[in-house]
Amino acid sequence: MPRPRRCSFCGYEFPPGTGIMYVRNDGSILWFCSSKCRKSSLKLRRDSRKFKWTSYYGKEERAR
Repeated sequence: MPRPRRCSFCGYEFPPGTGIMYVRNDGSILWFCSSKCRKSSLKLRRDSRKFKWTSYYGKEERAR
C-alpha cells in the first residue's frame, strides 16, 4: 500500500498518485502537492514559514 507523501513546501499530506516529484542535481527529492507550492519554492524562492496557508507558518528553524 503506497503511503501518502508530505509536501516539501507547505507540509501537508497529499494522496498517492498525485503531486509532483522534483529531483535536484545532488540527488535530493522534493515532493510538491501543487504547482503553487512548486513555483513558490523553486522559481520564487519563498520561505514557507512566512505564509499563513502553510503548516510551517511561524515555526522556528532548528539549529544545525
